[in-house]
Amino acid sequence: MSNGLKLLAAIGVLGTSVTIVSTVQAAPLDFCRDYATAAVRQVETSRSIPACNRGVGARWTSDYRVHFDWCLGAAPGAVEAERAARTNWIRSCRGM
Repeated sequence: MSNGLKLLAAIGVLGTSVTIVSTVQAAPLDFCRDYATAAVRQVETSRSIPACNRGVGARWTSDYRVHFDWCLGAAPGAVEAERAARTNWIRSCRGM
């Protein structure tokens, strides 16, 4: 096998490995549905408390689809960290 063919074969194997790893790390549909529902509730809670209603950006959107779509492409650990960030903000601004 020539060096060029060896390189193409190695790239093909590497590309397949990367695809498999990213697929394994993506969050499942049910997990993302639960996450998006909880995220919208957290946003609504934050908006209902004057001291908490300061969040801006995608983290604080009430659009279920934004949260759901983001979750689908994220690792479960990142999703849990995002949920925890909202939870911590709400706890801190409530004085808990």
